[in-house]
Amino acid sequence: MAHVIEVPPETTLPVEGEAGVFPVRRIWCVGRNYADHAREMGHDPDREPPFFFSKPATAAVPGGTLPFPVQTRDLHHEVEMVVALGKGGRDIPVEQALDHVYGYAIGLDMTRRDIQAEAKKLGRPWELSKGFDQSCPISPIVPAARIGHPARGKIEITVNGKVQQTGDLNQMIWSVPEAIAYLSRYVELLPGDLLMTGTPAGVSAVKPGDLLHGVCEGVGEIKVQYAG
Repeated sequence: MAHVIEVPPETTLPVEGEAGVFPVRRIWCVGRNYADHAREMGHDPDREPPFFFSKPATAAVPGGTLPFPVQTRDLHHEVEMVVALGKGGRDIPVEQALDHVYGYAIGLDMTRRDIQAEAKKLGRPWELSKGFDQSCPISPIVPAARIGHPARGKIEITVNGKVQQTGDLNQMIWSVPEAIAYLSRYVELLPGDLLMTGTPAGVSAVKPGDLLHGVCEGVGEIKVQYAG
């Protein structure tokens, strides 16, 4: 079928050890999935039902040097383990959820916190604070067939060599299989969907010229430097 405009390029991510690439369909993010981060954002960390927001697929970019985002004076980093789905489904049982996972990566949910704060104050959506261009740097995906399904291990980010966020994957309020199962009740998950699993405490502001280095034990690392 002919298209009436030029077809946009497909967003893909490299896969470690593979010649092929992973096609990104959608990016889902679990909000406040670490108790200590929920507290630092002023919320009760009790095990309430998870909530989700999304970023466009085009927000996903590899690490490296990136331009500093426009329209913000308060850019924050949020380091997260990323789940890449190889199979989709609706109403996925928790005990079968990991069968749908292709692999894992480490990513940064970059957030224009000043825009988010203003949106919250006015009761408006967050999209402009979360889904802006290049707001989701992600490392190469590592297949689960090679590393299994990480449920514990250090996740950390340094800024200019100083540790800003550190935690353990076992501190998630909602585990990876629980989050997949819950989200699949509301949307049909499809191959190519990414799930960002939440961030530990310590989010902080990033300035032009800063070097960010995120590490997720057993998964990988990512480096991002914002152009000065």
